[in-house]
Amino acid sequence: MQPAQQGPHQGQKVYTAGPSLESADSAMILIHGRGATAPSILELAGALPMPGMVYLAPQAKGNTWYPYSFLAPREQNEPGISSGLQAISAIFGQLNDSGIPTERIVLAGFSQGACLASEFVATHPVRYGGLLVFSGGLIGPQDAPLSHEGDLQGTPAFVGCSDVDFHIPLERVEETATILRDMGADVTKRIYPGMAHTIIQDEIKEARRVMESLLTGNTG
Repeated sequence: MQPAQQGPHQGQKVYTAGPSLESADSAMILIHGRGATAPSILELAGALPMPGMVYLAPQAKGNTWYPYSFLAPREQNEPGISSGLQAISAIFGQLNDSGIPTERIVLAGFSQGACLASEFVATHPVRYGGLLVFSGGLIGPQDAPLSHEGDLQGTPAFVGCSDVDFHIPLERVEETATILRDMGADVTKRIYPGMAHTIIQDEIKEARRVMESLLTGNTG
């Protein structure tokens, strides 16, 4: 195992809500968008309540995980992307060490945070408690084929976006849903005509459905 590298997002604060790690039996990691903050995305905890769930939201340095579009060449967005993925990995490690298994952890993100969340799951394929991709998609240039392998073992996933999102091309949303499904995730995709770059109530409803397996204990 390679030692962790120090990037721009290492050492930044992780905000929390809900019960303590010691008393929680499930968790949600929330990744904020460009120009936003961890406390702002943590407000989703109130919209997605679940007994025994602890919510954690890491803060990006300068409120931005990487400088350019997620469709730019990868090297232009480094070390931001790798540092952001490493920040997510560190939280998973912390949760696992506290006794919460990965199959009871939901990873969620909006916009730039949704891109990081989907990229993390696709590049670390195991059974997760869930994946919530609000207006985002897998990272990489539009003219470069995306290739991800591994088994997500039925991970429930929601992918939602507008059909006219200025930041997120519809084709990448479709491609992301297809790749995750091909990797074994149980994907629900919703495309909302004319929706602004935001999270709407129907997406919250779909997110709650993703979380149902945690309530029933059906995570295997």
